[in-house]
Amino acid sequence: MSKLNVAILGSGNIGTDLLFKTLHSPLLTCAYFIGRNLASPGIMRASSMGIRVSDRSVEAILQEPDCCDLIFDATSARDHRYHWSLLEPLGKRVIDLTPAKVGTLCIPAINMRECLACANVNMVSCGGQTSIPLAYVLGQIHPVIDYIEVVSSIASRSAGLATRINLDEYIETTEDGLRHFSGCRHVKAILNLNPAEPCINMQTTISAKIASPRLGELTAAVQAMVNTIQSYVPGYELIVPPLIDMQRVVMMVRVRGRGDYLPAYAGNLDIINCAAIAMAEAYARESMADLTTAERMSDVHATNPH
Repeated sequence: MSKLNVAILGSGNIGTDLLFKTLHSPLLTCAYFIGRNLASPGIMRASSMGIRVSDRSVEAILQEPDCCDLIFDATSARDHRYHWSLLEPLGKRVIDLTPAKVGTLCIPAINMRECLACANVNMVSCGGQTSIPLAYVLGQIHPVIDYIEVVSSIASRSAGLATRINLDEYIETTEDGLRHFSGCRHVKAILNLNPAEPCINMQTTISAKIASPRLGELTAAVQAMVNTIQSYVPGYELIVPPLIDMQRVVMMVRVRGRGDYLPAYAGNLDIINCAAIAMAEAYARESMADLTTAERMSDVHATNPH
């Protein structure tokens, strides 16, 4: 079975974890791992595994556009805006793991099919991938939601340089995603970097102010959504099902990583990277289906030339 060739732009924690997840995928192959420093831990790790590497950043792709079919951008929001200005004219398909909010907001459990038609999809943020599916369920069941608040806590050790640079964009893009998918205008996103030792697992609390919550219906729908997310993020777990607390609907999820690069506490890497891999594999399946259809049409034409 042929695989989709991907390039990973960014050699920090997110990019390196993404590399390991790509290597585990039956539908993807990492053709190029790209950063800015050949001595960075990520590039040295990739090189030791025989992966082609470069320290020329986006220039490596510009100089060899045919090196890949799809690009994961795991740099920073500011850099992605620049990268996309160069990659779009090449007709490149990009999955953006920064909170740049340039492409279509992508939550695979909600709008994967819609995103297949988009050249640039944005994976929002780790907190967004964790909370937005549940906020979407809230909005599907309750036409009017007065307020949604999302608080995510992650281990400080799991937050690399790009994550820290992107904190302002993280908040803005997560809040935009919450509004877009839930229909609630008044939202707030908070991210806590916890320095505790031993490192904490990623946890996210979603609370919503709703005049007349339909708790029974909500509980069933939330569990169905959790099951969907677990199909591509195995470590996603609902640890507090919907309940009423202080006149708000509250629920809590925990994400444990697979330990592909950083230890299992780095669920924030898994939630966004597994979502990106799920989207890339959907592109791969679509490409294979298109190829099969083209081959069948070619066979028909060869058999019946007139």
